[in-house]
Amino acid sequence: MPFRFGPMELIIVLVVVLIIFGVGRLPEIGGAMGKALKEFRSTQKDITEDDSTTNKD
Repeated sequence: MPFRFGPMELIIVLVVVLIIFGVGRLPEIGGAMGKALKEFRSTQKDITEDDSTTNKD
């Protein structure tokens, strides 16, 4: 993995996000990212299951 984030980098990213979006929108952004990640993992799992059932033939 080419990018390794330490605690200092995460703090810097969080400060930049707070400056750009503000404190009020932070929960909304976090919720949207969580939903997107959940959907991505669900789709990835479905594709993997479809591939495994297809390859059994």
